[in-house]
Amino acid sequence: MKATVTRKAHFNSAHRLHVPTWSDEKNRSYFGLCNNPNYHGHNYELEVSVTGDIDPLTGYAYDIGKLKNVIEKEITACFDHKNLNLDTLEFKTLNPTAENIASVIWQKLRKHIESKYELTVTLAETPRNIVTVNGK
Repeated sequence: MKATVTRKAHFNSAHRLHVPTWSDEKNRSYFGLCNNPNYHGHNYELEVSVTGDIDPLTGYAYDIGKLKNVIEKEITACFDHKNLNLDTLEFKTLNPTAENIASVIWQKLRKHIESKYELTVTLAETPRNIVTVNGK
C-alpha cells in the first residue's frame, strides 16, 4: 500500500518578474505590479509531498523528519529573506515566477529524494495564487 506524507514550510522572498529582451513598456504591460523595478515580496507557503510504499517494518512511507531537514537546508536556508533575482544563483537568468520557483524547488529536492518516490511541490504565492509541480 502507498501513502503520501506532506511537510509544510514557509519562506519570505522578494522578486521582480521581468523579461530582459522585452521593452520596459511590454514588461509593465504583461507583468503589471510584479514588474516593479524595486521588487516586491511574498510570504510563500510551501507543501512538499512524498508518495511511496509503506515500509512494513517502520510503518513509514517516507521519514518526515528527513523531509523536514532537506527542506530547511535546500529551500528555506537558500530562499528565506532573499531577493530571488539578486541573491540566488537559480534566478540570475530565470524569471522567478511562482511556476519557476516551484520547479526549482522540485529539482533541488529531487536530488535528495530517491527516484522511487513521487515528489509533489505546491507553492502558494498568495492565498489565491497556487502552483503545483509533480513527478517521479
